[in-house]
Amino acid sequence: MFNAITHSQIYVLDQDEALDFYVGKLGLEVNADVDMGFMRWLTVSVPGEPGRQVLLERPGPPSLSEETAAQVRELLTKGATGGFLIFSTDDCRKTYETLRDRGVEFTEEPTERPYGIDAALRDPFGNSIRFTQLKS
Repeated sequence: MFNAITHSQIYVLDQDEALDFYVGKLGLEVNADVDMGFMRWLTVSVPGEPGRQVLLERPGPPSLSEETAAQVRELLTKGATGGFLIFSTDDCRKTYETLRDRGVEFTEEPTERPYGIDAALRDPFGNSIRFTQLKS
């Protein structure tokens, strides 16, 4: 049976802008950037962790009709598509300061939780992102 989750997917409106944000600001690395003709296969991951990749997919064919893609794009800008990523970090406050200094805008500053400390932001397209420093 299954032994790993290797890829997850979130929708983005502009893959070049997504690269600027996920690689340039968040510090992820590109695993694949392939023009497949019918779509651009663009994945990123935490540096040194290529076993779990995130596909930054532009809504459209072949997986969606143009009509449905337009609806998804509208929902995406409202933060209503359910795209969500959660990263772990050894130091939530330091990561917050680093990302803030890179111009990342937050929806929630580092906050103590029963499970640790976490913070929240949205990418330029409306996807929710959290990063967590778990209690040891």
